[in-house]
Amino acid sequence: MKQRLLKLFPHIGLLVTLLSISCSNSSNSIKMKGSDTEVNLAVNLAEQFTEQDPTFSIAISGGGSGLGITSLLNGQADIANSSRPLSEEERQQFKEKKIALKTVVFAEDATAFVVHKDLPIAEIDVETLAKILSGEVRNWSELTDVNYPINIYGRQSSSGTHTFIKKKLAIEFSNTAKEMTGNAQIIEGVKADKTGIGYVGAGYVAHDPLASQGIKVLKIIEKKGEKAVSPLDEAAINQGSYFFQRPLYQFILAESWDKVRPFIAFERSAIGRKLIEDHGYYILDSQQDEI
Repeated sequence: MKQRLLKLFPHIGLLVTLLSISCSNSSNSIKMKGSDTEVNLAVNLAEQFTEQDPTFSIAISGGGSGLGITSLLNGQADIANSSRPLSEEERQQFKEKKIALKTVVFAEDATAFVVHKDLPIAEIDVETLAKILSGEVRNWSELTDVNYPINIYGRQSSSGTHTFIKKKLAIEFSNTAKEMTGNAQIIEGVKADKTGIGYVGAGYVAHDPLASQGIKVLKIIEKKGEKAVSPLDEAAINQGSYFFQRPLYQFILAESWDKVRPFIAFERSAIGRKLIEDHGYYILDSQQDEI
């Protein structure tokens, strides 16, 4: 069967990648939606999987963790990729609709904070970072020798990464923060703005050399006086030493589990694990599934 990779742009900033084959067997057709943090990895996993088993058709789109979870609720997806756990409200919605889910934790991610390559700063502590993102600190002159107003590049509220950062820092984001649709838009914004700071999936930066050109990944100090830790330090991630690390989830409709199971098994194979690690993510032995 002929396999083809199509790229569609339904609206500005949202990239939808559709991996499909000419196959009429709907029992082997999987729809996966959600986290932009995971979407590039998901596409590559699907490509490799369908090369091994061309009877499968896998459609993949991003749009944020919240969109993926909503798609499950509305019956528009089999798998929701999510960079955050379900909220209590979402759990209640699934319960009310009597929709059973299975949860797979397939990787560990680290969120990286990036600035322009020429900004004279290499590390930042969590307390100061919270003040920047909440708008309390508004100028780089409070931290460096340059007098630049700080521009914040973040994600929309539907993003799991947005929610993750907000909860980790216990803040409300500044109302001046720019809301971007994904990692690529944040990176491009910071590259073009010497005053900018943004947050992206560390795997996105680590996997794509072009993405890391023109920007600097800040090391994070959890508490003043402690050692600064990089989100690109694999040993630190495996030790749980990086403040902004988190599990990556796949929420799967229980009724879709039988057809999805071969793909999940591929993710856990040697090939799948290598792909996950090549994208800059980490596989921790302590991860457990709730299935």
